[in-house]
Amino acid sequence: MINLRPFNSLGGAHHGWLDAKHHFSFADYYDPDRMAWGALRVWNDDTIAPKSGFPPHGHADMEIITYVREGAISHQDSEGNKGRTVAGDVQVMSAGTGIRHAEYNLEDETTRIFQIWILPSGRGTAPSWGAKPFPKGDRAGRFVTLASGYETDVEALPIRTEARVLGATLKAGHTTEYALGNGRHAYLVPATGRIEVNGVKAEARDGLAIKDEAVIRVTALEDTELVMVDSI
Repeated sequence: MINLRPFNSLGGAHHGWLDAKHHFSFADYYDPDRMAWGALRVWNDDTIAPKSGFPPHGHADMEIITYVREGAISHQDSEGNKGRTVAGDVQVMSAGTGIRHAEYNLEDETTRIFQIWILPSGRGTAPSWGAKPFPKGDRAGRFVTLASGYETDVEALPIRTEARVLGATLKAGHTTEYALGNGRHAYLVPATGRIEVNGVKAEARDGLAIKDEAVIRVTALEDTELVMVDSI
C-alpha cells in the first residue's frame, strides 16, 4: 500500500519568518487521517528566513530529527549543547524528561529543513543532543542510515525509538531498493527531483506513506535527494 500525499495537499502556516508545511496534523492544522504513520508523528517542511528562527521553547518525550536541506541551522539548549548543522547533515535531540532549545538561521541565506518527530520507545530518560555530517557522495545510489534506534547501526546518530531515518541520492534513471520489514511503516519524501516508487510517481516534497510492501523500489526520474523514515 502506498498513499501519495501531494505537496499542495499538505497543511501549513506562514509566519513571515517561517513558511511551514505539515505532512501530519500539527499546531493549528488538524486532519484526523494524518495524525501519525507508525511511530512517526511529525514531518514539517520548514523554510526559515535569514537571521530568524525558533526562540527557546520546551519539549519532552519526543525524538526530534532535523535534516538540513539548504543553508544551516544553529542549535542551543538548556543542557549546554551548541552546534551548527549545514545542508545535507543531520542533528538529533532526544527530549527525554524535558529540554528547552532554540533553532536559528543565523545565515545570510534562507534555510530549509525537514523537522521529523518520532515517538520514543520509553520515557524517563535524560535529554541529549547530537549532530553529524553525512556527505551526499556516501549515499549515492543507496539508502544510508542517518539516525537509528538500533545498536547495529553504528555509524548513525542514536535515537531512542524503534525507527531509522535514512537518506539517499539518485541520478536520473537510477534505481535503489529498500527491504521494509513485516508490519513496519515507511514515509518517503523526495527533497528534490521526481521519483517513481513501486509504480507510484511523486514530485519533490510530496510524501509517500508506505506499508505492506516487502520491497520499496525507487527509480529517479530526475536527479533526486531522498529522506525516509522506517518505523514500527
